[in-house]
Amino acid sequence: MESKKQLTIAQVLPNLDSGGVERGTLEIAEYLLINGQKSIVISGGGRLEENLKKNGSLHINLKVGKKSLLTLFLIPKLLKIIIENKIDIIHARSRLPAWLIYITLKLIPIKQRPFFVTTVHGLNKISWYSRIMTKGDKVIVISKFIKNFILSNYKIDPKKIFLIYRGVPSKLKKQNNFFFTRWLKEWNDKYPYIKKKKVLTISARISRTKGIEIFIHLIKKLIEEGLEVHGLIVGEAKSSNYLKIINKKIKNFNLTNDITIVGYRDDIYNILQYSHITYCLSTLPEPFGRGVIESIKIGTPVIGFNLGGCGEQLKNIFPNGLIELNDNEALLAKTKEFLTKKPVVKKTNLYSLEKMKAETYKVYQSFFKNH
Repeated sequence: MESKKQLTIAQVLPNLDSGGVERGTLEIAEYLLINGQKSIVISGGGRLEENLKKNGSLHINLKVGKKSLLTLFLIPKLLKIIIENKIDIIHARSRLPAWLIYITLKLIPIKQRPFFVTTVHGLNKISWYSRIMTKGDKVIVISKFIKNFILSNYKIDPKKIFLIYRGVPSKLKKQNNFFFTRWLKEWNDKYPYIKKKKVLTISARISRTKGIEIFIHLIKKLIEEGLEVHGLIVGEAKSSNYLKIINKKIKNFNLTNDITIVGYRDDIYNILQYSHITYCLSTLPEPFGRGVIESIKIGTPVIGFNLGGCGEQLKNIFPNGLIELNDNEALLAKTKEFLTKKPVVKKTNLYSLEKMKAETYKVYQSFFKNH
C-alpha cells in the first residue's frame, strides 16, 4: 500500500545546463508534480532552470557542484532547506552533491532524516570519493553495464540496486507536419550548403573520448571517395582548447565545407530526423547511449562501437549498427553500406520515458509502503 501523504522530493545536481542527467531531472520533476507531489531541485542553475520553474518545481540555487573546500560551508544551508521544506526524499545525481547531502543527513536525527537516493549515471574512477554514489538507501543504475560495474568494484547489497534505463518518449517519431517543414526551411536557410548532401551526425559533448576525431577522419575518407556527405557535430565543448584542436584538424583536412559544428541544440530530435546516419563512437565505455535510443525511436540508423552502454543498447534494438571498438575499416564499410541502402529501423517499445518516470516514482513510493 502506497503512502497517502503528499511527499516532498528534492533532486540535487551540479547544474541545469544541458545533458542527459539534467533532462532526466526535469522529466522526473514534472512527473512528481503530475502525481500530486512537491518537487524541489537544488543546483547551480543553468539554461534549463526556467523550464523547470515553468512546470511548477521549486528551484534552489546553490553551487553544490563547485569543487572547493568552501563548498562545505553549504552544509548549514542544506540542513536549513531540508528542515524548512520538510523534505521526505533527497535524490543525489552526482558525487560532490551526494557527499554534501550525506554529511548533512548525518546531522539530522534518524527518525526525522529524509530517505537518501542516489543514481549512478557514469563510470567514475573507482575510489573512496566515488563510493558515495553507492551509499544511498536505494541506488538507481541506468544500465546493466553500470550495475555490473558497481557490483564488481564496491561492497553494496544488490537488493538496494534498482536498474532503471533512461528513456525517451515512446511516441517519439518522424513528423512530416507543418512544424518540421518550417524547421527544415529555417535550417536550409541557415545551412544552404548542406541541403543536397546526406547528413551524418555525431551528437556528443566535444571531448577527447567521444570519438569526434574518429568521426572527422571518417568524413575525410568518404569525401576522398567522392561521396556527397556532410558531417554534423552537435554538442558543447568541454574545453575551448580542444575545440580549437578540432577546428584546426577540420581546416587542415580541407573539410571546412564538409563538416559543421553546431554546438548545443534544443532541436536535437529534428536534427536526428534530418540525419541519414548517427554515430556513437566514444572510445571509453559510456554508461548509457541516450542518443542511440533517440535515433532508433525516430527511425534513423545508428553506427556505434560495441562498448559500454552504447553497445548494450545497440545489441538490444539495432544490432546491425554494431562495430568493434576502433575498427575504422568496419566504420567506413558500414557507413558506405548504409549510404547505399538505408537499413530498416524496427520500432521498439524498450527504453520508454514513461516507464523510466514510473519506475523512479515507484522507488520513491517504496519507502512509504505500509505507512
